[in-house]
Amino acid sequence: MLWELDGTSAFGTSAEAAFFVVLEQSGPWGRVAALESHLGAELGAELDGRCAHAGGRFMLMRRPGGHPDRDGPRRVLVAHAGARADDGWLLAARVDRPGELLALDWTALAKGHRELVRASLPAAQDAPPHLLICTNGRRDVCCAVRGRPLAAAAAAASSEAAERVWEVSHTGGHRFAPTAVLLPWGQGFARLDEAATGFALAASDTGHVPRELLGGLHDRGRSALPGPAQCAESQVRALSGETRLGALWALPAGGADGAEGGAEGRAAGADDAAEVRVEHEDGRAWRVRVHRRRQSRQRPESCGKAPVDVVEYVGEVVAGPGVPTTG
Repeated sequence: MLWELDGTSAFGTSAEAAFFVVLEQSGPWGRVAALESHLGAELGAELDGRCAHAGGRFMLMRRPGGHPDRDGPRRVLVAHAGARADDGWLLAARVDRPGELLALDWTALAKGHRELVRASLPAAQDAPPHLLICTNGRRDVCCAVRGRPLAAAAAAASSEAAERVWEVSHTGGHRFAPTAVLLPWGQGFARLDEAATGFALAASDTGHVPRELLGGLHDRGRSALPGPAQCAESQVRALSGETRLGALWALPAGGADGAEGGAEGRAAGADDAAEVRVEHEDGRAWRVRVHRRRQSRQRPESCGKAPVDVVEYVGEVVAGPGVPTTG
């Protein structure tokens, strides 16, 4: 709650991932869900390791509401975020056995080759955008207390929403709970409520983010980019009011690295800076100076943990449309 009240920016905090493999797994989840669920530790570790090695992220998902163990085929989502959002795609399939996912073409998935991935996942079909809301209370109590009711309410809004909203095991950034990731783009959201979740689902039908979620309160950035580039793209999105995900893209930043989870993935230290160029499909371009700053306050990273230094990415648009010139 403190992170919400003091307005700490969520820019640049989406955990980096070029792609996602998300498997339906009912029943309880432990803190490290891939290893601590009824999926089985050995298979979970293998799938998690293959995803990580190829630059992606493995997560578990389950239907909102009660969590009894269920038998039968399981839903799986395979998404490529795309270096540019227009390149993103999402496939959905059902598998009789979770081990079938070991046959995925991991090289093709890392490179975004949809048809090769589809060939390695029988019966996979193109799927509409899905919103995955973090609810893993074993990892962070706030995710369960705030995320589970949100997921249940969002899924109950309509039969269409019930198919596109899932609880998920880990999105990172617990301090911003409730958090969610929108597939296929890996677009992260922070501090959601029922209205914001509805906006996100509705806008995603046409590849947009809702105008109500622009800015550092809610926009964590796209997972395909390192933290500084996430921040720069989100900063320009807020400045320009551009809501279509594919209309903007940031060129990878130099200077400040892009550790997983952006600012949360690095120890507090000096004020690192990076210059990032953000381009629009219509030819406009902006230059953004991104600082990684340690603030003069401490907050717990998640519920029940000791306070730590607040470190956040701060973007300054120094050149481009809508930016006053000096001199």
